[in-house]
Amino acid sequence: MGKTAIVYYSQHHGNTKKVLDAIAGYDNDIMLIDVTEKHEVDLTGYDRIGFASGIYFGKFAEQLHNFAKVNLPTGKDVFFIATAGNPINHNFNSIVAATKEKHCNEIGRFQCGGFDTFGPFKIVGGLQKGHPTEEELQVAVEFYKNL
Repeated sequence: MGKTAIVYYSQHHGNTKKVLDAIAGYDNDIMLIDVTEKHEVDLTGYDRIGFASGIYFGKFAEQLHNFAKVNLPTGKDVFFIATAGNPINHNFNSIVAATKEKHCNEIGRFQCGGFDTFGPFKIVGGLQKGHPTEEELQVAVEFYKNL
């Protein structure tokens, strides 16, 4: 399997961190890197690098893009994990573009619902309440196992 690091941003409801905790329960050798705590990390020793985030205005968190620009080595295998109030495929476009600039090889994507109370969604009680579910967490672990 090789050494794996997942760089993540999980702030509002901790949806993304719940997914990563489930994956870390399967692979306790995984390195989880919170971009709000670490801004520079040497990733050259990792075979696979994941980027995980809630979705903000249709994109991964800006902090992850900045981290990738500074820290992502060229030519690595990368994968993406997202939680979103509106889980649609274009949510990955911006982070995929950032990793392509570094000539990285995409090996997978996972996305599930995530409780979202940002902006106008707060008025209606939020979107995707109760997500990620236990079933979604198990699907995330299976996704990781099959990378």
